[in-house]
Amino acid sequence: MCDKITKVMQWLTKAFGDQAIPEYEVNTKTIDILYQLAEFSDARCNQVSLLIEDHKQKAVEYQADCCHLQDVLLQGAGLSSGSLSKLASDNMATLNSCAMAFKLKDTSLSSFVPAINDLTSRLTESEKKDRDMEQELTTLRKKLGTILVLRKMLQEDLSKTVKTQEVENAKAEERLLNMDFIKAKSKDFSFTIKMAQEKIASRKMDYSLTHQAILEVSEEIAKLKQDILPLQKKLKSYRDLTPSPSLAQVKVEEAKRELAVIDAELEMKVDIMNLTPK
Repeated sequence: MCDKITKVMQWLTKAFGDQAIPEYEVNTKTIDILYQLAEFSDARCNQVSLLIEDHKQKAVEYQADCCHLQDVLLQGAGLSSGSLSKLASDNMATLNSCAMAFKLKDTSLSSFVPAINDLTSRLTESEKKDRDMEQELTTLRKKLGTILVLRKMLQEDLSKTVKTQEVENAKAEERLLNMDFIKAKSKDFSFTIKMAQEKIASRKMDYSLTHQAILEVSEEIAKLKQDILPLQKKLKSYRDLTPSPSLAQVKVEEAKRELAVIDAELEMKVDIMNLTPK
């Protein structure tokens, strides 16, 4: 694994050059993919190196053949390399080299023109292939950088989601514990209420002594007090009048009877409240 990581880092450094290497997650799958790309790239580079070495070897061979053919041509023409000027020798050597490079049967113009046209076509096609490969390689680099950035973003989102889920799970567990606690307390209160009701029932306690009954009596007392107020005002008005002995006496007696009835009811309610155990 360490060897693969080292090779991947060397290949990425070489591939991106002066550009910064995009961040990516170091795991087995990512390293395997990048390692395969690095192996494929190295294989292509080795093939190119072998092709260059082969061309160099052929150039040496062609140079040797050129020298040999030059000697043959000079001997056939009854000339020697020493009898030609330097410029003529250089031109002849160049012409011979070109003929050997183009694999021509002779150095005539009719042989050179088609060879040069064919070479130009192949050069144009090769340059086009190089541009296409360079464009494809650039596109792959951009895609690789985008994929690595996207993977990092997805990893961060996944990490945030996991943390959020952990918090929600903790809250849910806390709510469940609180619910269990509330259920337990509810059962305790229900049991306590039931025991109190059974205890009250066993003692045969009168309803009038219950808290609810006392509240009802208190409300009735308050209402009676409110009812007394108009009677008291009415009685007071009678007291302020110039009395007619017979009529005043009748009205006073009626008011006293009504007030006595109300006072009796009020005293009875108060006595009931005083008898209630606190």
